[in-house]
Amino acid sequence: MWPRLRDPVLVVAITGWVDAGEAGELTASTLVGQLEGARPFGRYALDDLVDLQQTRPTVELVDGMTRRVTWPQLDLTAGRAERDVVVITGPEPSLRWPTFTRELVDVATRLGAAQAFTLGGMPAMVSHRRPVPVLATATARSVAQEIGAVRADYEGPTGIQTVLQVALGEAGIPAVGLWAQVPHYVAGNPSPPAVRALLVRLREYAGLQVELDELDEEIVTYAEKVEEGLAERPDVADLVDAIEEESVEEVSGDEIAAEIEQFLRDQ
Repeated sequence: MWPRLRDPVLVVAITGWVDAGEAGELTASTLVGQLEGARPFGRYALDDLVDLQQTRPTVELVDGMTRRVTWPQLDLTAGRAERDVVVITGPEPSLRWPTFTRELVDVATRLGAAQAFTLGGMPAMVSHRRPVPVLATATARSVAQEIGAVRADYEGPTGIQTVLQVALGEAGIPAVGLWAQVPHYVAGNPSPPAVRALLVRLREYAGLQVELDELDEEIVTYAEKVEEGLAERPDVADLVDAIEEESVEEVSGDEIAAEIEQFLRDQ
């Protein structure tokens, strides 16, 4: 049954293209966990739209014996966080993007979405010792002027979230892409600081009420673990120091790539 909502904000986190630190996925799940009256109301089956060797179904045990298979799908959840919210989460489809996008835009239109936000994380030349920057993309100049910190220089391959963002804008629904800039040397690990940064932006731009206390505790633990890892890799620690001193140009791109790969393997 379709929920009855008033000018809801649509929050979308579709994984598969790039989501450094699992920033988008974890932000969406954190938001769902805080929604008042959260209610799953729909799902979009993807078993015919994904490469099942890349996006595999999952299996779980029921009653300790019976196996249950869950096929790839998008989950739609409605609730309130000071205002009505619809959260869409799940993997990126492999096929029929135009049809898939049109159908999601139809869903947003039927729900009466007043605005939309897509969430993700990008690996960046930043330090974990500093606040996580969040860059944005917007569907219109007026929207960009409202949020600031817009990234307008990227051209090239993209993911379904950007395709959806553009389609929503063309349908008259203001859409913003929020991208947490996650330190590249820990981009393969869940990043509570990135989640917090995205939630703060949703609170600021969408007027959502979110709690951050538990995340603040996780961030302390996260920072301690990263520092422990750096203590065992002085070469990577030197790279972090160079980033903080804004002298990273002294380190070659090949060196940076090699150190990132080695660090992630070690983790």
